[in-house]
Amino acid sequence: MKSLIFINLLAACLCSTCQTQPQNTKTMIDQSTVSGVDLNKYLGKWYEIARFDHSFERGLVGVTATYSLRPDGKIKVLNEGYKNTLNGKHKVAVGKAKIPDPKNLARLKVSFFLNFYADYLIMELDQANYQYAMIGSNSDNFIWILSRTPSLPDDVYNMLIEKAKKRGYAVNDLIKVEQN
Repeated sequence: MKSLIFINLLAACLCSTCQTQPQNTKTMIDQSTVSGVDLNKYLGKWYEIARFDHSFERGLVGVTATYSLRPDGKIKVLNEGYKNTLNGKHKVAVGKAKIPDPKNLARLKVSFFLNFYADYLIMELDQANYQYAMIGSNSDNFIWILSRTPSLPDDVYNMLIEKAKKRGYAVNDLIKVEQN
C-alpha cells in the first residue's frame, strides 16, 4: 500500500514538471512613492473617491479614513463607511500604521489585525496643499484615490486615473465611491 502511494505521488510530481506553466502576462506595477511627505499635513480626514473592489470594503459607501498620531508614535487609522447606502449601517475599522523608515514617510505599514501589516504607499500627493492622494500597496489589487473633500474636480480625478494607468493599474476596475 505504501509503495502504491509513493508511486502515485512520484507520478503526480513528474507530470506536474512536464506541464508548461502559463506565462505571467500581468503588468508590473510602478510602486514608486512621492518624496518629502509632511506627516502633520497628511494627518486628518480623507474621503475615499475611488478604489478597487475587495472583501473588506465591499458594498461600503461614504467611506472616510482619518489619521491621527498615537502616544506611541504610530498613527491611528480610523476607517468608516456605510453599508450599501449613505443611510446604511455604519461600519468602523480601527487600525494602526507604523513608519518603518523615518526618512521615507511615503512608505507606511498598516495593520487592522494584530501584527499583520500591509504596505501603504503614497504614490501621488498634492504636495502643495495636501488635497488629494493616490495610495497603493505591494499588490496591483489595491489602489485608493483620496480627497480632503467628498469629491474631486474632474480634471484632478482624470489626472490621477491617467497616472494610475501609466503605473500599470487596471483603471477600468476602479469603483467610484458614493459620498455625501
